[in-house]
Amino acid sequence: MAAQLNLSGPPDSGLSSLTDQSMSSRTSNRSLRVAEKERRKNEAEDPSVLALQYFYNVEAGTPVNGNDEVERNLVLVEQVAYRNGLSPEAISIMLEFAMSLRMGHSLCPRVLKCLIPVTVVPQEAVVRGVSWLGVGKIPVSTQVLFIKWVLTVFDMIDAKDQLRAIYGFIFSFVSEENLCPFICHLLYLLTSKQIVRVFRVRKLLELQSKLGRQPFLLNLLSLYKVFCPELVTLSIPSRSKSVFKNHNMPWKSALFAVQKRNGSQVASSISLASASKDGTNRRKRKHHHLEIPVLSAVVNKQPQTETSRRLVPLVQIQSVAELLENMDHIELPAQMGSLLGSSLALQYLDCVQDESALLRLNFWIGYALHEELLFCGDGASQNSEESLQFLNKLLSTQHFLQEGFSSSDAFLYKFLNVWDGSLLRPQILGLLSNIPVIPSSQIGRLLFEPLMQLFFTSSVFFKCGLIECLSNMLLKWLIWHSVYALEDDLDISLNSHTSINMTLSGFKDSVMGLVDFVGRLASIGLQLEGCHSLLLSFILDFYTMVCDTFLKYGLPLVVMPPPGVFYPALFATDPVSVDRLAFIMYRYKVNLTSAKSQEKLTEQAFHISRQTFREFNNYTVYMVNCLWNSKMFQPGMGVQLREELLLKSNVPQYWTSFDLVHHPAFMSYAIDFHQKCWPGKKDIDLDSIKHSKPWSWYLEYLFSQGYDGLALFVQSNIRAGQGNGQQGDSLST
Repeated sequence: MAAQLNLSGPPDSGLSSLTDQSMSSRTSNRSLRVAEKERRKNEAEDPSVLALQYFYNVEAGTPVNGNDEVERNLVLVEQVAYRNGLSPEAISIMLEFAMSLRMGHSLCPRVLKCLIPVTVVPQEAVVRGVSWLGVGKIPVSTQVLFIKWVLTVFDMIDAKDQLRAIYGFIFSFVSEENLCPFICHLLYLLTSKQIVRVFRVRKLLELQSKLGRQPFLLNLLSLYKVFCPELVTLSIPSRSKSVFKNHNMPWKSALFAVQKRNGSQVASSISLASASKDGTNRRKRKHHHLEIPVLSAVVNKQPQTETSRRLVPLVQIQSVAELLENMDHIELPAQMGSLLGSSLALQYLDCVQDESALLRLNFWIGYALHEELLFCGDGASQNSEESLQFLNKLLSTQHFLQEGFSSSDAFLYKFLNVWDGSLLRPQILGLLSNIPVIPSSQIGRLLFEPLMQLFFTSSVFFKCGLIECLSNMLLKWLIWHSVYALEDDLDISLNSHTSINMTLSGFKDSVMGLVDFVGRLASIGLQLEGCHSLLLSFILDFYTMVCDTFLKYGLPLVVMPPPGVFYPALFATDPVSVDRLAFIMYRYKVNLTSAKSQEKLTEQAFHISRQTFREFNNYTVYMVNCLWNSKMFQPGMGVQLREELLLKSNVPQYWTSFDLVHHPAFMSYAIDFHQKCWPGKKDIDLDSIKHSKPWSWYLEYLFSQGYDGLALFVQSNIRAGQGNGQQGDSLST
């Protein structure tokens, strides 16, 4: 072709030019012929090429026993495979030789174990191998080994359209009990919405009734339910083990060695779309599971369908505009873990309606977390920088998507039982705060029991971190309720990617359980740590959110703080804590008043229990008596001491010890005010502040220091125009 193009010059060119071109063309042709001859000569002399030719041409029925030639050629192929890997053509030749049983079934397992691809695996070879399964001559153990190999190299197959075209043929093997777990795994990777049919669902349900609730059947049914929930009426536990076993051990180390030696950038042949329970060689981990793969396109040499021609690899998308233009034609990468490293990929994941993408990513994350942080016995990877980076990347992804992954939730439920509270603490607490709403029947076993043990056996700083984590968890729950709750307040979708529902009463029970749990931790924690001011600050942060659950987040629920939190905050030695408690009580009153008014206007409003009103009124009266009325330790109040003990304390006028003048948190302000109001007095008489005019000036001075919560509490609970010594209002039940 090159010679013809060179000879077809312009008609008016000169004779010398034509002669030069002819000589150049002949020289070029001769060089090509010499190079081709040399290549053929080298191939003819290459023992590995001769070995492949032998297996390509060997006739059926050739004996194996005593055949030195087949042994010599097979050894040559194995050496090339384990050293550099096999080319696509070699994979096709050796796979066809093994599955066709031209020399019996004794060599088949040995050949399958050396099928280590150097680049890609031809789809046509895999399809032909699957077709040989229907012949019925291959032993079951060899069939299982072949399917394991297909699962291992699945991401390296150059196309999947022909495999999906024979989905029905592959599905027919689920009836084989020995093949069923591996066939279900392969079907899971090949399933698309168009493939889900009623008869296939019925077949899987029939197998389940025969074999029991096997994980591999539940996993495939769960994927079917995602695509067509109307066809799968089976209730699948949301927290069941959604994992497939790891079947790639015979090829794992060889694949990594070949790719490392060749510097290959081909997507990892280890299919991380499923988690593993296999604990083999746990102490020899190389941290491959926590490495986030590079975003790359699925290798596809010759697309066979119109649909595949229109697919755009996600790695080629460079902007949000391009993403929106090609939203319906995106080709997902071979390794879903690579989505964690691309903001555009996460944008796609957040917008796409194809649930299989989220499921694949979920399984990849679950595999990495379980293998490297939960099942790793030596603890080496747990302390590695790689683990830290992976968890930070996972956290940033969850913050971007504004929700967590079910696989990380399942990991946390197990990890909390073996966690020491210090290992990767910020990252673990960050993941914990993203856990979605847990049914009240399970929240105690999954969260409260392990967290309670950690809380009471750890330092005050861990206690603060855990209270902050639970505050963030509750905040996400409340925001989720205000965003995803339906208008009729009957059913609530747990998150945007699942069809699991929870009734409003069930959600309220979960929230109430979490608030009560934090109240128990806070009460005992303050006693253990001597009312530590830092711990009290985090606890008040929590109740600043709890007091507004009705008005701010639209949840018909009011839960008061326990006495173990209220009284330490009221008697705190720092004014900030008292001011924040006053603001919390003010917001409680606003919420309760609003709920009470709605209850009177409409019958559909939620009913507040008398106990809630009683607790609020008791707290409010006690605060007013202490801070305003100077009636501390009076009969009928929340904190009481016997008269003889109070007299033995030798504290003069002990009933005024916690008013706004003598309270330890505000005494410094009272002394400063006294000095400014009466600069000439040498003796400080704080009782003089309680007179009518100095009292109003003192309040103005105190509120000007930034204690807005205290000001709001006084304004809302003390009748206008009243001076010191008069009681405030209470809500009636």
